[in-house]
Amino acid sequence: PPLSPPSPPQPHPSGMAGALPPPLCRQQTEITGSFKYINTAVSCLVFVVGVVGNSALLRIIYKNKYMRNGPNILIASLALGDLLHIAIDIPINVYKLLAEDWPFGVEVCKLVPFIQKASVGITVLSLCALSIDRYRAVASWSRIQGIRVPLCTVVEIILIWVGSIVLAIPETIAFDVVPMEYRDRLYSVCLLHPIQKTRFMEIYKSAKDWWLFSFYFCMPLACTAVFYSLMTCEMLRKKSGMQIALNDHLKQRREVAKTVFCLVLVFALCWMPLHLSRILKKMLYNEYDPNRCELLSFLLVLDYIGINMASLNSCINPIALYFVSKRFKNCFQVAPWISPQLLFAQQQQQQLAFI
Repeated sequence: PPLSPPSPPQPHPSGMAGALPPPLCRQQTEITGSFKYINTAVSCLVFVVGVVGNSALLRIIYKNKYMRNGPNILIASLALGDLLHIAIDIPINVYKLLAEDWPFGVEVCKLVPFIQKASVGITVLSLCALSIDRYRAVASWSRIQGIRVPLCTVVEIILIWVGSIVLAIPETIAFDVVPMEYRDRLYSVCLLHPIQKTRFMEIYKSAKDWWLFSFYFCMPLACTAVFYSLMTCEMLRKKSGMQIALNDHLKQRREVAKTVFCLVLVFALCWMPLHLSRILKKMLYNEYDPNRCELLSFLLVLDYIGINMASLNSCINPIALYFVSKRFKNCFQVAPWISPQLLFAQQQQQQLAFI
């Protein structure tokens, strides 16, 4: 079956009054059935692994008091945002790929992109906060992280969630259920409405892909590059002297820095295909070209591959922590669903838990 329905069908007058619609494709634009089922299988795997992994990660940090420090609470915030995205967005995206019509109404149509953008914002801002925190930890040699959550970290998390929610609000305004006619049948399609009601939303619609690419992709990478460069310079500058006295703390902080860098690298690899497909569509696709359909089919497939890769980022962070961080690996190995006393017994010889 066509993709909800083939893009772009003839818009119904009630959805786009007064607008000149683009010409219909000269051939059917669709995604093959085999790709749909492969995509569905991958999405189900991401859903299961993501729910189990992020839930286990949250329980480890919640039940083990030695894991409740600034960096780990930021990681918990990131995991909670990922869990929210996995639980709501992935099932809806699978349905949109397999079905032709949108039965969930306007409210859910606006809610899904809002949650998706908010969860990505939480991920992006949390990674930036972690990078800054790692620089501060190296720059302040006397700062010893204990088994408590610093007040500044609590404030950071509140600002991260509030900021992510505010930045996602335009999605609720821009998306709508649009009636579209295809082969004498009327469909309801949830999409970014072609006609926005305000000047601000028109600008947002036209600049959205570049805004997402710059803020939600380039910004965390640039932030990590800047603060990790500063951190490297600081470590080289203080190579002797005080470093010798704090050698054990330095090793622990290096492990945390390596973990955060790994999370940023995973983020970049997972989100690059989706941003690449959106930028290619922005630069190459012309909706008024009748011969655009072959390119559109390719871009649709590339877009869904990018969506799968982006969703993979929401489930891969616990796996990355398992392989990179010794403390998280130890906690995962004793099974996070058992009594927290076993976790406490494993950690009682350690006075600090950096990650």
